[in-house]
Amino acid sequence: MPQFRLAEAAQLLGVSDDTVRRWIDSGRLRADVDAQSRKVVDGAELAAFAKAQARTVPDPTGTGSSARNRFVGLVTAVEADKVMAQVEIQCGPHRVVSLMSSEAVRTLGLEPGVLAVASVKATTVVVEVPGGSS
Repeated sequence: MPQFRLAEAAQLLGVSDDTVRRWIDSGRLRADVDAQSRKVVDGAELAAFAKAQARTVPDPTGTGSSARNRFVGLVTAVEADKVMAQVEIQCGPHRVVSLMSSEAVRTLGLEPGVLAVASVKATTVVVEVPGGSS
């Protein structure tokens, strides 16, 4: 069963080490001690916590959607010409880039600082494991 040191858990959750320590101290997240006497968080526990935390991020649209892969974030860049545009959205630690018409950018009022939701539909999703485990 994988275990993550507090710094690793913080990086995966997109928060500071101190925030993870506060969550542990308050009982929101459970930690154990490994063989080297370091605090660690169980991988399954961390995954459940991350999923619960994600549910606390409000969907600014207030509408229902059948799309499961929705990422709330801030528009950080818009590059547009007469026909097409590239829009970057920072969704927590993830950068999502969308190519769309310049007309859609104008209609939606997309510019840096605007709150937006990126909905992703992919027919293929590749899953990789660090270290090449099979």
